[in-house]
Amino acid sequence: MAASSIQRWAKQLKQHTLTVYFAARDPRTPWLVRLLALLVAAYALSPIDLIPDFIPVIGYLDDLLLLPLGIALVVRLTPPDVMAAARDKAAQATERPVSRSAAVFVVVFWLIIAAATANWLFAGR
Repeated sequence: MAASSIQRWAKQLKQHTLTVYFAARDPRTPWLVRLLALLVAAYALSPIDLIPDFIPVIGYLDDLLLLPLGIALVVRLTPPDVMAAARDKAAQATERPVSRSAAVFVVVFWLIIAAATANWLFAGR
């Protein structure tokens, strides 16, 4: 699989995850579907996997199988008008500009906090 197709697949997965998230937040979505959608979106965005990624081959199966199946189930169970609205919201969210300066600020802020904490912990030694 070429790098460009992997990037395209990852972008589509992000788009579908956002769609599922927005569908879960819509009050017209049945509550069981909302719960399933929130679980799928949380699993997709969570750093904790059912099967850790460092396990060769099997570690990525949950990402390659569970997420698409969960997204497909949510899409199938969600009313079509809700899915259309959620897709529109997800498309708008992905078109927003990314602030790299804000990201740098947040990273620098956390590095300063980590350095201050380390200094405080090890200053007494």
